[in-house]
Amino acid sequence: MHKRFIPLMILMLCCTLSKSWGQHSFSFNNGPIMSRYQDSLINLSEAVFSAESNADRFAKNAAFIKTLVNSLKTHTSFSYPFDSLKKITIIKSPDNSFRIFSWAVPVDDGTYRFFGSVQIATKDGKLKLFPLIDDTENIKDLNTVTSNKNWYGARYYEIVPVILSGRQPYYVLMGWKGNNAKTSKKVIDVLSFEKELPVFGKAVFEGFKGSGAMNRIVFEYNKLNSMTLTMDKGTNMIVFDHLAPFSPDMVGNFEYYASDLSFDAYKIVNGKLKLVENVELKNDPNVMDDFYADPKDKNIKPVKKL
Repeated sequence: MHKRFIPLMILMLCCTLSKSWGQHSFSFNNGPIMSRYQDSLINLSEAVFSAESNADRFAKNAAFIKTLVNSLKTHTSFSYPFDSLKKITIIKSPDNSFRIFSWAVPVDDGTYRFFGSVQIATKDGKLKLFPLIDDTENIKDLNTVTSNKNWYGARYYEIVPVILSGRQPYYVLMGWKGNNAKTSKKVIDVLSFEKELPVFGKAVFEGFKGSGAMNRIVFEYNKLNSMTLTMDKGTNMIVFDHLAPFSPDMVGNFEYYASDLSFDAYKIVNGKLKLVENVELKNDPNVMDDFYADPKDKNIKPVKKL
């Protein structure tokens, strides 16, 4: 039933965005206005996750999207942090040129639908926003380069810029992907801008499982486990758990994959991400555990590594 609500929300978001282009917003003290918007968004997001059916959940999420877009129409909204809004993740690029809103909505069958937007900083404070349309179900090749209109959805929690002299920078994104009732996923994706439009995926990952350069990396593992994936300042590398099956006869069955307590990493070298295996860490990395084992099941919690 939930699938019929997805096109409706996409249409609502796109129509709302199209109306915002060229509009003049008020430019006086907008702190109280944004605070009221944030309060409304908090209430709506809580309602999304307390809803007991797909229909009610996605209807409330549609109301959340509409309110979020309206709040971002407020002049200079880019500077408002929304730091009390805990149900979604907001990450800003280190160069302050854009920020990404992203969140996941659980579905009754144990899967997730992802939502988000990229907000661009503008000199005049007007809204420039690209909705992120989750097209995961139709992306058969995980190595596909995509746009904001056919996004490989995720809830991003960390961003790392890659800057080369004389070239347009790109940004490495780390996110929680969720998956289904048995496995979870995490993703390392790449965001770049071509002709001022967002593009996801870039052939910069080298050395993964002996393959050629990859556009993105996706990890899948047992849902009751957690996985480290983060930028480690001690090594200056993107560090992640090495995932392995519980036994050799389970190879390829990701329901039985978990960390083997070793770490691999990607090191940025000349604008590429080179795989480094068996990384020695002086201290535990900054563990970015799954946001949820299952949002609807309060008795299931991720297994933490000691």
